[in-house]
Amino acid sequence: MEDRILGLHHITAIADQAKRNLDFYINVLGLRLLKKTVNFDDPGTYHLYYGDERGSAGTILTFFPYEGARRGRPGAGMATQIGYAVPEGSFDFWMDRFAALDVHFDMPSEKFGEQILAFRDPDGLQLELVVPESADDRKPWETAEVNAGVATRGFHSVTLTLNDVKPTAAVLTDIFGYKLLEQQGNRYRYITDAVGTAAIIDILEVPNAPRGVGGAGTNHHIAFRVKNEEILMAFHEKVASSGLNITNKIDRNYFYSLYFREPGGVLFEIATDNPGFGIDEPFDKLGSSLLLPPQYEANRAQIEAVLPKLN
Repeated sequence: MEDRILGLHHITAIADQAKRNLDFYINVLGLRLLKKTVNFDDPGTYHLYYGDERGSAGTILTFFPYEGARRGRPGAGMATQIGYAVPEGSFDFWMDRFAALDVHFDMPSEKFGEQILAFRDPDGLQLELVVPESADDRKPWETAEVNAGVATRGFHSVTLTLNDVKPTAAVLTDIFGYKLLEQQGNRYRYITDAVGTAAIIDILEVPNAPRGVGGAGTNHHIAFRVKNEEILMAFHEKVASSGLNITNKIDRNYFYSLYFREPGGVLFEIATDNPGFGIDEPFDKLGSSLLLPPQYEANRAQIEAVLPKLN
C-alpha cells in the first residue's frame, strides 16, 4: 500500500494577523504549534504549522499570515471547507466553548450520514468538526482545556468547490487511486482505502459558482501524502504523463514536494513523510523557536525585526 497516495498530508491557508491566528488554533481549537518558520518565498512572513504531538501527516494545518491581508472569497477552484474528526458526544463541549469564546458556528447538521458542526476561524476560514461513521483512534494532542475525550484527531476530509466535477474526479481516481464512495445531489465523496483516516475528498459541484479570490480566510493548497521521495517521483511521472504541468521536486525542510494545478483550478501538492518535524528541534520542543531555512539564516536579525511578535 505504501506506493500509493496515503490520504491528506497537510492543508495550507492564508490568514491576516499572525498573533490572532496563533491564539485561535492553540488556545481555542487546542492544536499544537509544530513549527514557527517563514514562507520560503517571502521570509518576512511567518509560516505557522499546527497539528498533533509529532506533526503526523493528516493532522497538519499550516498558515501564511499576512498582516493586513484583504479578506478572500471562497469559490470555485478552491478547497472551501476543512473537516476535523472528533469523538462522538463532543459537540456539546465545542458549542459551549465556541459560544463562550465568541466563535461563529452553526447548529449541528448532517453530511453523508455523519454529524457535522460547522464553524469559522477569525478570518472566516470555513471549518467543520465531524463525528466519523467509524471512530477515529488517532491519539490527539491534549491541552489543559481540551482533553482527549473531545479533542480533534486530525483531518477527516476536505471539500473542493468546482464548476465541473468530472476533470478533477479523473485526477483523484485515475492518478491518485481514489474511488467514488457516494453522491448526494451535487456533493460527491471520494475516498482512498490506502489509509483509514484523512482519506476523504468531497467535491461540491456548482456550475455557476464564481471563482474564488485568494486572501485571508481562504485555502491556498491541499497536499496529498506519499511515503518517500521515490514514490513522490513516480507520481511526478504519472501527473506529467497525463498532460498536467507539475513542478520539479522542492525541498521544504520537513518534507519534499511537487505542485500542480488540477483542471478545476485547485492547487494540489504531493508531499513526503520524510524527513519529518524532528529534523531541527526535539519533539518535546516543537514550535518553541523561530526556525529558518538555511538560505535565510544569515539574515536572521533582519527577518526577526520585521516579523510580528507572537508572545
